[in-house]
Amino acid sequence: MSHKLNIDSLCVREYDDPRTTTPHQLPIYATSSFAFNNMEEGIDIFTGVKSGHVYSRYGNPTIDVVGQKIADLEAYNTGLDAFGYLTSSGMSAISTLVLSILKQGDTVLTQGDLYGGTTELLLKVVANSGIKTIFIDLTDADAIEQLCLTNRSIRMIYLETPANPTMKCIDIRMISRIAKKYGVITCVDNTFCTPLIQQPLSMGVDFVIHSTTKFINGHGNSIAGVIVGHDEKFKKQVWTTLKLLGTNCSPWDAWLINNGLKTLALRMAKHSENAMQVALYLSKHPRIKKVNYNGLEDHAYYEIAKKQMKAFGGMLSFEIIGDIKEVLSILNRLKFCTLAPTLGDVDTLVLHPATSSHLNVDKTLREINGITDGLVRLSVGIENVQDIIADLQQALL
Repeated sequence: MSHKLNIDSLCVREYDDPRTTTPHQLPIYATSSFAFNNMEEGIDIFTGVKSGHVYSRYGNPTIDVVGQKIADLEAYNTGLDAFGYLTSSGMSAISTLVLSILKQGDTVLTQGDLYGGTTELLLKVVANSGIKTIFIDLTDADAIEQLCLTNRSIRMIYLETPANPTMKCIDIRMISRIAKKYGVITCVDNTFCTPLIQQPLSMGVDFVIHSTTKFINGHGNSIAGVIVGHDEKFKKQVWTTLKLLGTNCSPWDAWLINNGLKTLALRMAKHSENAMQVALYLSKHPRIKKVNYNGLEDHAYYEIAKKQMKAFGGMLSFEIIGDIKEVLSILNRLKFCTLAPTLGDVDTLVLHPATSSHLNVDKTLREINGITDGLVRLSVGIENVQDIIADLQQALL
């Protein structure tokens, strides 16, 4: 510039990035927008002639890198070219995907033992767009096929496996086979397993979602979600919905997710190892009616889990003998494990679904699907397992 800037303007002026070498760690791009070199460049990006960042709701380098990293993990060794979009939470990942793919008159086929928030979303929010939900036992192949044959409004099969909090496992390959036969889109919530334990895309699934808040981040300091897909025809559709709903992730949360990903393999191995030992302990305790952990060989879904999971993960649930007052009294005696409405952190977390995550789910629906007043969900951490067991032991006395 020929004109010398005044000092107050100099305060406002953004200096050029002086970096000369590549940063070892992913930078946080804490910017709402991106500057164009000229008007023509802006026009080319907005019209799609060239790619580029314009506004962080549309995309941001930190967010894009981490979304793609998770997509690459989900598609690892599958030969698929997957894409990943980070969102502001696991719930926004679900809502963004459903609203981008489905329209008024369409139906979602799902299970009755979903995470309570997902059930509420489908019945109280998604339903307002004229999208119906049918709950069915997704382990019953004949019933699913009959419904898909007779109800052609079914456009999506949405499943959690293992389910939250019953740990029921659903045969992903079976669901994918039926869905493809009737042109139905499939989506798996893979939060409990992460791509290190289970890769639904390799079993024919169209979309995978995660609450990255949980195991992927692993440290309880970030809330975000991710949508992973591999069919190019849906890529722009999902991005457009995300952009217009404003459900994008923040660069800070994306950066925290990236940090968590670096230890994911180590953590999932330890979570799984500890959970197995805790499940074995609880399965022999006289005050425990039932333990839901797919690693136990006598568990109803052991064979399915073994077929589609590389390990059995860090999540389990168990049913305490006694009324709700006795159950809550036992949980109040815990001293080492933390009572918290989340999962997947490095420390052990305890939740009572009937009074928290599934409080607003119809009690009849809850109990039909095994979510009783005595059921407790346990997210087993990576601490020394003897300390976890000792705490459960003293609380159950």
